Amino acid sequence: MMKIAILYNILEHTATHCNSLQRTATHCNALQRTAIHCNTLQHTATHCNTLQHTATHCNTLRHTATHCNTFQRIPTQCNTLHHTATHCNTLQQTITYCNTLRHTPTHCNTLQHTAIYRNALYCACSRAVVRAECV
Repeated sequence: MMKIAILYNILEHTATHCNSLQRTATHCNALQRTAIHCNTLQHTATHCNTLQHTATHCNTLRHTATHCNTFQRIPTQCNTLHHTATHCNTLQQTITYCNTLRHTPTHCNTLQHTAIYRNALYCACSRAVVRAECV
């Protein structure tokens, strides 16, 4: 009977151990499924970050393209402004030249008037000198 009791204890211990191993296996399977799920989530997060980075890069490229188009229009506007400035300088020189031409006859008239007045004074002085000698 002692052998049966020992055998019974061994069987009972083996059954308990077997149940423990079965629970461990079940727990291990659950952990494995969790790990697989975690890897999937990690892969999804990485993919999401890549997509977010791509979207940011795309927005940067779009902004750069807009900026580039603006810069592309600037030379045309600059050429237009340069042409306008050149035209304005030409007009300014023409106006200065016209003002000079308009001022020239006035200046000539003034010089002519001054010359006539000096001649008249000279003649008057000359006559006065001659009369003084004659008297």
